[in-house]
Amino acid sequence: MTPPAQPEIATASTSSSASQLAALLQSAGVSRLDQTGWIRVTGEDRVRWLNGMVTNSIQQLKDGEGNYNFLLSVQGRIQGDAMIFAEPDALLVETTSSQVPGLMTLLDRFIIMDDVELADATGSQSGLLIAGPKAASLLQQIGLKVEDLGPLEKRSMSWHAAQISVIYTDSPLVPRFELWADAETATKLFEALQSGGAALCEAQSLEWLRILEGTPLFGTDIRDRELPQETGQTRALHFAKGCYLGQEIVERIRSRGNVHRTFSAFRLEGELPAVGASLEVDGKQVGELTSVAAIPLPGDTGTVVQLGLGYVRREALDRGAPILYTGGAAIPVSLPFSAAAPSAQRSASESSERV
Repeated sequence: MTPPAQPEIATASTSSSASQLAALLQSAGVSRLDQTGWIRVTGEDRVRWLNGMVTNSIQQLKDGEGNYNFLLSVQGRIQGDAMIFAEPDALLVETTSSQVPGLMTLLDRFIIMDDVELADATGSQSGLLIAGPKAASLLQQIGLKVEDLGPLEKRSMSWHAAQISVIYTDSPLVPRFELWADAETATKLFEALQSGGAALCEAQSLEWLRILEGTPLFGTDIRDRELPQETGQTRALHFAKGCYLGQEIVERIRSRGNVHRTFSAFRLEGELPAVGASLEVDGKQVGELTSVAAIPLPGDTGTVVQLGLGYVRREALDRGAPILYTGGAAIPVSLPFSAAAPSAQRSASESSERV
């Protein structure tokens, strides 16, 4: 799921967006995946070669399985992120369409004597996202059985004599599925899901859902100066796979125990700050906010919660001292966000490392 630029988000209707968010959190919402890009990697050496380019283990993937990855510079800084899925004769790299040209240039630079070919497969199929607690039952209602799909599994299914690829994607808050097919079939799927009760969801509601989940977005929360462990996305790291580009820095951080700053979430009390607002403790800068939003939570109370995502120095979290920004206070909260526990003091980055 890839939100568009902030100016596009700002044009959405607040009331309409609120009802869309309620559908995503309580029933099901559908949207088109117009900003998703694909790179197809083929050749006899594709598995060994790509495994040496990304932070997760590609060699362990079986047909239809996928995992989340970072692509790093030699200095260990994040250059992009992607889901990678295995097929019998190819590896499919799913990322945002805006990342495709840069990632292809980065990857192509390291094809030396390898039997590897890269192809931009963006636009070869049309994609839909359906998300929400009733997403699986709605898919079953229209004839797609997804109840036995595993996390990050991609499977081909037949629907009205057409072939569809269904992906059970990352879902930290609500179940999510991606559907990929030719343009005509995707349009029919879209109509069937809406007829079945799925709400059409646009940019603003999807962005609110992302922030409630605490999922960092490349280009917004993850920039090319970030180190992998700073983002808290240990799901992208595999510490027993062997060498890969930037691995020395990742392993050095691991051996030393921690990074100095970490990605975290905050409940913002006071004025809603701008993106990039500085976080301070005792008058000293300890971090910054990379995403902010005032989110109308579903229900009859009309509750609006102000949330921010960003980076903060670990010692500031450990001390428990008040974290301030101009116009208010930033209170660390756990993610996915729960309205029942708004003051939980846990970093958004806390998760166990896979070894």
